[in-house]
Amino acid sequence: MTHANAELLTLARDISLRAGALIKQRRAEGVEVAQTKSAPEDIVTHADQESEALIRSLLAEARPNDGFFGEESDATSGSSGLTWVVDPIDGTVNYLYGIPAYAVSIAVVEGEPDPNTWSALAAAVYNPAADELFTAAAGAGAFLGERRLQVAAAVQLPLALVGTGFSYNSARRRKQAAVVQGLIEQVRDIRRIGAASLDLCGVAAGRLDAYYEKGLKPWDHAAGALVAQEAGARVQGLNGAAASNALTIAAEPGLFEQLAPVLDGLNVLDA
Repeated sequence: MTHANAELLTLARDISLRAGALIKQRRAEGVEVAQTKSAPEDIVTHADQESEALIRSLLAEARPNDGFFGEESDATSGSSGLTWVVDPIDGTVNYLYGIPAYAVSIAVVEGEPDPNTWSALAAAVYNPAADELFTAAAGAGAFLGERRLQVAAAVQLPLALVGTGFSYNSARRRKQAAVVQGLIEQVRDIRRIGAASLDLCGVAAGRLDAYYEKGLKPWDHAAGALVAQEAGARVQGLNGAAASNALTIAAEPGLFEQLAPVLDGLNVLDA
């Protein structure tokens, strides 16, 4: 790991822990919905806003020349060529209900904040409910705490445990359910955890064999994708495309080659 990436990783880790402590405290105090976004089910809590404000201020203090691209506030460009891509609470509905599968997700990328072109340098995903910190830096491996992560050994598709997620839009959900209906008879089982960053880290940790989802925003997958890649997963869309809003698939490379054409045949890009 380069010295520069080590510094970026330390900053991502430390800030994710501080934001995680904040949202854990707010969860204990009681969660209030601040507003809805794309649909009534798509919520923002006051804790989302407070967490992002904290992360943004700490990053601005430490690295004032970097850009910022978060879920809950306006994006700003910087002069350094680096941008921090942040989800202050990934899995907000889980957070609202007290389901312990939510996380602070922080990545720093080089280039424009576009997953089709950026190069991720460092990432941290922290689940304060489980006190689990996933980290990765480009070329330096992925870790859960101090334990180095490695994707699960290759399996045939019928033995694969596959994670996914769904849109807040009801019409899209029906199409996504049709993909699941076609896939579930071809795999061991399906899991829907409700936080893309943790799904991707789950692939890195061997808790899932594979994960796919359409409709992810950059902040949903920026950090988790680097963790999964550094643990040995292939993280892409179909036909060599970058992981993006169009489709994100993460799996051990051999399993990826089995899963991708099945998803393509189920018209996952149209779901």
